[in-house]
Amino acid sequence: MLDDKDRIFTNLYGMEDRSLKGAMARGAWDGTAGYIQQGRDWIVQQVKDSGLRGRGGAGFPTGLKWSFMPKESDGRPSYLVVNADESEPGTCKDREIMRHDPHTLIEGCLIAGFGMGANAGYIYIRGEFIREREALQIAIDEAYDAGLLGKNAAGSGWDFDLYLHHGAGAYICGEETALLESLEGRKGMPRMKPPFPAGVGLYGAPTTVNNVESIAVVPTILRRGADWFASFGRPNNHGTKLFGISGHVNNPCVVEEAMSISLEELLDKHCGGVRGGWKNLKAVIPGGSSVPLLPADIAKEAIMDFDWLREQQSGLGTAAVIVMDQSTDVIKAIWRLAKFYKHESCGQCTPCREGTGWMMRVMDRLVTGEAELEEIDMLLDVSKQVEGHTICALGDAAAWPIQGLIRHFRNEIEDRIKYQKTGRVSSIAAE
Repeated sequence: MLDDKDRIFTNLYGMEDRSLKGAMARGAWDGTAGYIQQGRDWIVQQVKDSGLRGRGGAGFPTGLKWSFMPKESDGRPSYLVVNADESEPGTCKDREIMRHDPHTLIEGCLIAGFGMGANAGYIYIRGEFIREREALQIAIDEAYDAGLLGKNAAGSGWDFDLYLHHGAGAYICGEETALLESLEGRKGMPRMKPPFPAGVGLYGAPTTVNNVESIAVVPTILRRGADWFASFGRPNNHGTKLFGISGHVNNPCVVEEAMSISLEELLDKHCGGVRGGWKNLKAVIPGGSSVPLLPADIAKEAIMDFDWLREQQSGLGTAAVIVMDQSTDVIKAIWRLAKFYKHESCGQCTPCREGTGWMMRVMDRLVTGEAELEEIDMLLDVSKQVEGHTICALGDAAAWPIQGLIRHFRNEIEDRIKYQKTGRVSSIAAE
């Protein structure tokens, strides 16, 4: 369990002053210029050595991503873009950073911007985050007034400007290239890769897109050392992580914990356990709505990191843990997600445009039991045709929850269909 002294986000619950003065009292902006004067290569190497992997869902090594940016300018500017679109259902972690500890993000933007040779950064914030935008803009204004942004930012000799851009609430704009399209004033639709943003990104210039949490932890990594950050978690899964736990627990919460903590410890220590006890657990979605669920027997053993969950054919994603107890209609829960992805598909790729609607309509019938048994395999087959055949990962996000449902709860789907046809409850359902 993480000690309080090791927490990076010390104002996660808004109990302290979130202003620049309050942030500085908690250690923010301490010696920032000195880290920048160590040079770009040193900063990137520190982030690599820390083992930090992207906190937005994909888990790509952050330092490696930064190193893709060109070392020498070819005349084009470079940009840092922070993805604050947090639209994944069940996820509420970046919001707490922006609302209560915004200076961790702003300082991280300056350091990361320098590390990748960018003199400008854009924070793209979700359309529904009105108060968060206000808090963040106030913090940015404070940083400018104190000389921490703009010309010779924080006395480092590096010029850095930071802009806040408010989206309009589209889930697809959480995908990095759709976010760039939206930032440029067009409809949020993903771009083909290559070229990757590090070569041709915002306004056709080299760009790196990072999640809020990935950027906000960087100043603390430099202060305490890469070895300190790497000391948490299993190999290849290092650091501290914000977990957002919702659903059928006694105390839903957002908490900072060490990577590779067991799910059981996470829920028992911070959430007062599962509602009605662990025997009442039915399933857990471990990483936001786009990762496949885990049934109770696997969830009981779960280790909360990228690699363990991937081995179980799920994922850590955004670490938004959604807990479902025995009262949950798990088929209906996954139908609700299918409906969401159908609504949020941008319609650019045929498999996703047609497949999300098709999968939702089959799920409609599975919820009521008015489907045929053969449709279960047909639905699985269509989900495989959508998965991996689209420009962005929304196709995968729509397919995976359904695949997880069929993988672990096929008997429940079959029982419902049989009951609808015969009126008899099977022995499994009767238990």
